[in-house]
Amino acid sequence: MGLLIAGTSSGSGKTTVSMGLMAALCAKGKPVAPFKVGPDYIDPGFHEYVTNAKSHNLDAFMLCENKLKYLYTKYAKDKCAIIEGVMGMYDGVGADSKASSAHVAKIIGAPVVLVIDGKGLSTSAAATIKGFAEFDSKVSIAGVIVNRVSGEGHYKIIKSAVEKYTSIPCLGFLPSDEDIALNSRHLGLIPHAEVDGLNSRIDKLCGLVQSHIDIEEIAKIAYTHLPKKTSMPKDVVMFYEQNKRLFTGKRIGIAMDMAFTFYYEANLDMLRELGAELVPFSPLSHSRLPERLDALYIGGGFPEVFAQQLSENKAFMQDLKGKLQNGLKCYAECGGFMYLARSVTTLEGQRFDMVDLFDADCTMTKRLQRFGYVTVQYDGLKFRAHEFHHSKMSHEDINYQFDVEKHRDGKIVETWKCAAREQNTLAGYPHVHFYSDPRFVRKAFIDEKIFK
Repeated sequence: MGLLIAGTSSGSGKTTVSMGLMAALCAKGKPVAPFKVGPDYIDPGFHEYVTNAKSHNLDAFMLCENKLKYLYTKYAKDKCAIIEGVMGMYDGVGADSKASSAHVAKIIGAPVVLVIDGKGLSTSAAATIKGFAEFDSKVSIAGVIVNRVSGEGHYKIIKSAVEKYTSIPCLGFLPSDEDIALNSRHLGLIPHAEVDGLNSRIDKLCGLVQSHIDIEEIAKIAYTHLPKKTSMPKDVVMFYEQNKRLFTGKRIGIAMDMAFTFYYEANLDMLRELGAELVPFSPLSHSRLPERLDALYIGGGFPEVFAQQLSENKAFMQDLKGKLQNGLKCYAECGGFMYLARSVTTLEGQRFDMVDLFDADCTMTKRLQRFGYVTVQYDGLKFRAHEFHHSKMSHEDINYQFDVEKHRDGKIVETWKCAAREQNTLAGYPHVHFYSDPRFVRKAFIDEKIFK
């Protein structure tokens, strides 16, 4: 049971509508299973806040179709799945819409509710909807929600035009309202934990959805979609069978605070299913690592926003560096990589000392340095990942581990090296979905380098 909320473009209101529908369905006593198309980390945090359920990424670039369907059916179960799309409905990798919201909808067979920004539109909205509906007949657009209208009269004009020129029903609208708007910064929306007055915003949004959107029809559309249960992919089954004994009983520390929040929930679940115990720690507030850890996982986030607090917690950094230099296994991504560098310099030019495990200095930049999907080759493996960062490393002596390729329309358009290794620590900018190639998980958390 479920549906996908797509938009005609980025900024059309997918996140607002998705959160509002999730809140309204939960208020009606209908349990919601939230999902996000693509590699986003921030939107799933809002989903969890609204539904009190973990949100999972459905990424058709990093995951093959079978793995994507497996994760969808695994986490949707008997709940009403609300899947927030990404960018415009057909925007994906290159010109063929691969990994787009439309692509994911076709893979799992989910109906689509299309969100259109109604500001400044009337009959032209019908032309837009008609074009989206006819662009790919294999995508089932079951309804339209109009965002940012000036009032009910404006909505009725758009509804009349859309239903006159297409066979797609309008299911409601949201009025323009700054009280429900969410602010952004360099990596997208500001995370939910940093948003002031979020409870009142969600309450107001829920009320607007209940007043102006046909929730019963939304639920009816969702409940007509009955996904076929998919078994665990064979390579994952084999990996579990061969490696569970290595993970069982292991204590893996995971950096989890305001500075480090970027983790795919399926990655964390895989570690738990392998038998590991995940032990949270805070580089911002703890003075030392938890006891008896076998490995660390330091995900991405916003270390640059909390650079001063991280830098001032010298006791923790000293404890962490000492244990890493003594061989503690560690895998770090993006923000975690930045934290393990010698320093981070903010856009304002302030330099803050970091852990200093790697002979590299990180500098924030106004422009994106890397953005998009990549293919990584590492130690005999080849897997897919994603990069998105406004920082660069100036280094003295980094022992690069990853050979990275960026593809477009089937061709390699750029190659570079990334990821540092120091003792048993591996850290780099790419965000890796463990289901892309589970064998990477063993290399990241179990296999050790022989060092002196």
